[in-house]
Amino acid sequence: MVAAKVDLKRRKTCKVYIGKVAVGGGAAVSIQSMAKTDTGNLQATIKQIKKLEDVGCELVRVAVKNKKQALNLKHIKSKIKIPLIADIHFDYLLALEAIGGGVDKIRINPGNMKDLGGIKQVAKEARLAKIPIRLGLNSGSVKNASVRNIVEEAIKYMRILEKNSFYDIIISLKFSNVLKTVQAYRKLARACEYPFHLGITASGPYHTGVVKSSIAIGSLLLDGIGDTIRVSLTADPIEEVIAAKRILQSLGLREFYPEVISCPTCGRCQVDLFKIVKEVEEGLNTVHCKHYQKLAIMGCEVNGPGEAKEADIGIAAGKKSGMLFKKGRLIKKVQEKDFAKTLIKEVKNSRTKK
Repeated sequence: MVAAKVDLKRRKTCKVYIGKVAVGGGAAVSIQSMAKTDTGNLQATIKQIKKLEDVGCELVRVAVKNKKQALNLKHIKSKIKIPLIADIHFDYLLALEAIGGGVDKIRINPGNMKDLGGIKQVAKEARLAKIPIRLGLNSGSVKNASVRNIVEEAIKYMRILEKNSFYDIIISLKFSNVLKTVQAYRKLARACEYPFHLGITASGPYHTGVVKSSIAIGSLLLDGIGDTIRVSLTADPIEEVIAAKRILQSLGLREFYPEVISCPTCGRCQVDLFKIVKEVEEGLNTVHCKHYQKLAIMGCEVNGPGEAKEADIGIAAGKKSGMLFKKGRLIKKVQEKDFAKTLIKEVKNSRTKK
């Protein structure tokens, strides 16, 4: 019983390409992260990006704060598979150096890059290189950063680029506050058709950051707003990619892994469901599915049989054992110690048969 995909009506935008990755114009919402290494440390940066590639990151950004780091960009790009984005603040000359190094996109921050002549040069060189520019505005770097001010600042710099015949624009408007972030994107969505990069800035440590990012990004995606996302966390960037995948899959916008449905447990549960669910999730981390699958791991007889029948594959537990269901049919009894390996085996088998 494959779950129906949610058909969210997406905001109409123009399409921009970052390398071979399409952003906007109806393209799938893409996932990006940022290397947290010193870009001057070539090997460490390449190593981290390769790890991000392995978990499904589709776009990666690196900080460029001096010429040495800018000169490293061409070497980094030659060693990675996904598009490379240069994150530039203050100095437009670093943006020009990055474009010369072959990056796939430039991010500039209007909040701290005020040399309009320099921005015009960046627009010219980016147009010649056929790469997009993200106008990335953060509340921490825009003076008097109210929702109204940050939107007006975005429009001001958007017009500057347009006056210089540059239209491959992506925009982000990030606050550390969820409500302000959502309000800003909604307001700007009515004023242009450029694709948006979604995220919360300075969202905090892992748990806080995931909650704030999920609420803000999820709310906007439900509105049809958003074309590429980053879940910014004070944590390993791999966790950013995993969180982004879970947000997109929970909304039916992308499919990455089989979805695990499990109960929170209570006094009726007579198996170690915490351990079982953890084993199943770990076992499925490398199982990517082109065909959506829903797994139910339920702890008792109240909701267990119903949820297990509704899932593609499910187990409803009793005392130290449970009943395995597939596509609504009861298959067999399974001992508690075999729950995880049975479910993982069934997923892999069904994936092979597709």
